[in-house]
Amino acid sequence: MKPADVRAMSADQLKDELAKLKKEQFNLRFQKATGQLEKSSRVTEVRKDIARVKTIARQKAAEAKA
Repeated sequence: MKPADVRAMSADQLKDELAKLKKEQFNLRFQKATGQLEKSSRVTEVRKDIARVKTIARQKAAEAKA
């Protein structure tokens, strides 16, 4: 997910995207624990996407406040 794509989202869309990514992260952790994980790099991608969404959501909240 590119930062430009995330910046184009509204606050509600960011919340939905964050929930979706958290759910995917949870599923990936279970796959890793059971030995079913095929693409281990996806865990890192999801972590970075979560951080990106949280950062941009915080920035948008600060802009709205100011």
